[in-house]
Amino acid sequence: MPILSFLEMVKFEHTVFALPFAYMGMFLAQRGIPPLRTFLLITLAFASARTYAMTLNRLMDLPFDKRNPRTKGRALVVGRLSIRGALIFVFASLSLLVLSAWALNPLCLKLLPIALFFLSFYHLTKRFTYLSHFFLGFTDGLAPCGSWIAIRSSAFSVADIPMWLLVSIVTVWIAGFDILYQCQDVEFDRREGLFSIPAKFGIPLALKVARLCHFSMVVLLFCLGYFLSFSLPFVFSLLVAILLLVKEHSILSPFDPSRLDVAFFNMNGYISVVVCLGMVSSIFMG
Repeated sequence: MPILSFLEMVKFEHTVFALPFAYMGMFLAQRGIPPLRTFLLITLAFASARTYAMTLNRLMDLPFDKRNPRTKGRALVVGRLSIRGALIFVFASLSLLVLSAWALNPLCLKLLPIALFFLSFYHLTKRFTYLSHFFLGFTDGLAPCGSWIAIRSSAFSVADIPMWLLVSIVTVWIAGFDILYQCQDVEFDRREGLFSIPAKFGIPLALKVARLCHFSMVVLLFCLGYFLSFSLPFVFSLLVAILLLVKEHSILSPFDPSRLDVAFFNMNGYISVVVCLGMVSSIFMG
């Protein structure tokens, strides 16, 4: 069925990675439960932004996906979903994103072109820079940024520091596991002339860079704890997140990336949910 092929293409189940951080920005900005209308619009904006970006990514990377053994079974490659159908999803999701930004507040709409730039062009960065991992991370980091702005209509004051901490946390977190993820395609990336840290510097060094990214994430989470008065639920969630990160990196070997799927998909999904629950609990207890 086309709808199932579409959900497979955009990896709908992986929404759990970034959606909790979008909600973290929302609850932290509101310091409580936002109005139902705002909650639904933020959810719609996030879902449509992710759908737009992922579908566009699949279209732009189609020539590479056809040549990569790891991606040769994707829906667009084998024809379960047509290019025309994918383009319809691109324009439909873009329309929903614009409408939801317009319905939220004027600043959301005013800043939307900046978000669209990152959502539209992060796919291309792997063609010319090894920093593509961080470009992707920052693009995902716009999720809590957007939800914060939707609540506060503000982004550049001292009071917005927690938002920028969330953006930084997501940036280094996503960059770290994107580096891990790209360890699967080292030989392909080298052959195709694509840029990634594993392809350029090798898997052992790439794993060290990923660890540094995730260590930075923990430091930034600790800084965020200051704005939550280091409440017990948040501190507990931070400890659990640290343990999950340690577990994630411990099951990976520079010489055997075969267990990468377990580390990437399971552990990171747990981390985002745990941290979100810890923050939300802290806000409501405060």
